[in-house]
Amino acid sequence: MSNHTYQFPENFLWGGAIAANQAEGAYNQGGKGLSTQDVAPKGIMGPITEEPTEDNMKLIGIDLYHRYKEDVKLFAEMGFKVFRTSIAWSRIFPKGDELEPNEEGLQFYDDLFDECHKYGIEPLVTLSHYETPLHLSKEYDGWVNRKMVGFYERYVTAVFKRYKNKVKYWLTFNEINSILEAPFMSGGIYTPKEKLSKQDLYQAIHHEFVASASAVKLCHEIIPTAQIGCMMLSMPTYPLTPNPDDMIKVMEFEHSNYFFGDVHVRGRYPGYMKRYFRENGIEIQMEASDEEMLLNTVDFISFSYYMSICQTADPEKQIAGEGNLLGGVPNPYLPASEWGWQIDPQGLRYVLNMFYDRYQKPLFIVENGLGAVDELITGADGEKTVEDDYRIQYLNDHLVQVGEAIEDGVEIMGYTSWGCIDVVSASSAQLKKRYGYIYVDRHDDGSGTLERYRKKSFHWYKEVISSNGKSLQR
Repeated sequence: MSNHTYQFPENFLWGGAIAANQAEGAYNQGGKGLSTQDVAPKGIMGPITEEPTEDNMKLIGIDLYHRYKEDVKLFAEMGFKVFRTSIAWSRIFPKGDELEPNEEGLQFYDDLFDECHKYGIEPLVTLSHYETPLHLSKEYDGWVNRKMVGFYERYVTAVFKRYKNKVKYWLTFNEINSILEAPFMSGGIYTPKEKLSKQDLYQAIHHEFVASASAVKLCHEIIPTAQIGCMMLSMPTYPLTPNPDDMIKVMEFEHSNYFFGDVHVRGRYPGYMKRYFRENGIEIQMEASDEEMLLNTVDFISFSYYMSICQTADPEKQIAGEGNLLGGVPNPYLPASEWGWQIDPQGLRYVLNMFYDRYQKPLFIVENGLGAVDELITGADGEKTVEDDYRIQYLNDHLVQVGEAIEDGVEIMGYTSWGCIDVVSASSAQLKKRYGYIYVDRHDDGSGTLERYRKKSFHWYKEVISSNGKSLQR
């Protein structure tokens, strides 16, 4: 251990992140309509149901809807400067295509944001986080339909006007590039993935780009002091071997992800995508004003980082990695989590440098964390806790690399680790895959008291924040 300390910026936004659909619960309260998550009891990969079913952990989540005061107080105890959450679109527009918003839904977020401000915590709000109103998915086939742009504009206008004095940081779509692998969850597309044409998929992506740019424009008009960013799933990709064929494979795969950042930051479609469209017979239907709208580019780039992957051109080596949302081949040099996610702290420094070199815009790490099975025990002080040294190690090692990237000259706004309080996992819809600093007593069979307990990592993160990163162990 060296005694080198990293110089995190004075105003660095330390905090944590959750999503409404994984935490709030109260799926049918306060006038909320059904969302796509209410019929996805098994997460990304599982089948969807006709109606909400009791085995869907997200219907109750961790009951943040009723317990947010207790939870925000715990975040404040850790010293959070920022709290990333999302607004459930179907709380504001229950079906998604109404003309007027639902007042009870608007009031809930007023109360939540007020509670944050009570402790000096800034909300960082995702406008659409994997929870399209179910009616928009079934009736319009989600983002495949151009009409979604107007519905989204109406929704974001309502929340910008309502929270213009309460929210300074906004994100348009969570992990927007995940639509490539999870079109229902990410894009509300009801057509089954195997029946979805590339034409339809990229047309849906175009609609999201136009909607995202429109949200940027509206945000700048309605809340001139606010900042609004895009949000991508980052997936640094290494060649499996130094064979140039593998390197070209890496380039093509990275293009498929950079595409989303390039449009958000540069305001136009890149040449490599135009080639892909030509070679795959894709013709994006654009309205006359779309190109001009896309020039409303984001103020910053935010992203999630969980793992890196490898690519190879050798068909015999094409072994899919367990749990890799965007495909890829496992790296023989890296360990993996219990869910098969490979652990690569240096990949975070690498991706921070890559994004910053490419875009020269501030970056915000809005998800990073370790999903693991935690055991609740009684600690030496008689309090229930979790000895999660494995999580501390993971987060410490990643934050050390954030420190390295800052020394590299990368401009980083903040860090919100994923699932700062245990939430229902998006990928597997389990609660046993825990991420938080705070243990929630709820289990996959539905049992539990919903009581909150501070894990060992809670006290560790509190020290990281109070020392502004100086307590990190290199």
